[in-house]
Amino acid sequence: QVQLVESGGGLVQAGGSLRLSCAASGRTFRTSAMGWFRQAPGKEREFVAALRLSAGRTYYTDSVKGRFSISRDNAKNTVYLQMNSLKPEDTAVYYCAAGDPVVVTTTLYGYWGQGTQVTVSS
Repeated sequence: QVQLVESGGGLVQAGGSLRLSCAASGRTFRTSAMGWFRQAPGKEREFVAALRLSAGRTYYTDSVKGRFSISRDNAKNTVYLQMNSLKPEDTAVYYCAAGDPVVVTTTLYGYWGQGTQVTVSS
């Protein structure tokens, strides 16, 4: 089992920044990728960013490219999502995911965190 705990969400004005953290524990050696997804009210969960752990390759959905950045701290077993130039449409619950997905942009991760709310006011 892998446990994921997100933190760092909150309320921010448009144009502001937040950094989300996802601390992983347990059998983390089973994971080849970690990702961030978000879900706004009434919408499906959508891919935001992902990181292939061995290669260090990163992936982003088009709407966040140039604004968001995913990174990791191996010593802390933590993955971060730095979010800059936030927009009201970024408002959602953000979820951290870990697992061994064939395609990192899908929701086919084995482990999920509880989510953290991000609200961007206009």
